[in-house]
Amino acid sequence: MDLRKVAIIGCGMVGSSAAFSLMESGLFTDILLIDVNRDRAVGEAMDLSHCLPFTRAVEIRAGSYKDLGGYGIIIITAGVAQKPGETRLDCIKSNAAIMRTIVPQITAYNRDGYILTVSNPVDVLTYVCYKLSKRPANMVFGSGTVLDSARLKFSVGRRLNVDPRSVHAFIIGEHGDSELAVWSSANISGIPLDKFCEHRGFEGHDDNRRSLEDSVKNSAYEIIKRKGATYYGIAAALTRICSSIVRDEHSIMPVSAYVSGHYGLDGIYISVPTLIGSGGVEDLIDIPLSDAEQKALERSANTLKNAINSIEI
Repeated sequence: MDLRKVAIIGCGMVGSSAAFSLMESGLFTDILLIDVNRDRAVGEAMDLSHCLPFTRAVEIRAGSYKDLGGYGIIIITAGVAQKPGETRLDCIKSNAAIMRTIVPQITAYNRDGYILTVSNPVDVLTYVCYKLSKRPANMVFGSGTVLDSARLKFSVGRRLNVDPRSVHAFIIGEHGDSELAVWSSANISGIPLDKFCEHRGFEGHDDNRRSLEDSVKNSAYEIIKRKGATYYGIAAALTRICSSIVRDEHSIMPVSAYVSGHYGLDGIYISVPTLIGSGGVEDLIDIPLSDAEQKALERSANTLKNAINSIEI
């Protein structure tokens, strides 16, 4: 298994944007594109290859599942896109069916690479991939709420007029309507969020929190309504996750990971703070939650369990 080789299955807007971001990152020596529409994959590979005189050396090519041998990271973006007015869970049955066709083809030619699921509903589909691939749980994970957490950091930073990279806060739970912000531990470079807000002249913390959390939950809907899909943000999030794997950075991000015994949950894929390195999912981090946050996380987990029970695996 070579962690410098990445395959992307699905060359729609998310897959092609991810390929561009990964090409620019310099993380990989080889990027393989696979799509049910072979011409689409070939066209994307050609277009991306023409960027190489301006960026770092990397082999970009279209291929098939038979070419997957030795690839260290396999990213699945294929699936039916979320339409305006739909929730991520509305895509569940059609995309679960697509996973049933994709995952067996992956395992037929690659049994050692990490599977990183992006297709929605990502928590449910990552669970499906885990069951179908028969890989250890540390080798199968989803993009989870990494992008949602970035959206929260951006929104808080914009509200407080501070660099979003100085905002430390997590969105956890379902990558969807039942997700929750962990406000109890949110801080600005170590300063508790409420104290920093007061320093900047903001009051009415509860109302501000609800407003910010709602803006994060609704941001994807707003983008989809205006341009049909979201893809740049998730491409950047995928690059960040891949960087932690390839460079063994041991970064902590809220990917969708298999949770068994953490946070009082068991046997479910859900987004919680997770240590990511060259070993894939290397540890799950139990950050303190308030009673209200714990109950909200349990409700989110129940939403995902009900979604899983609605499909056959």
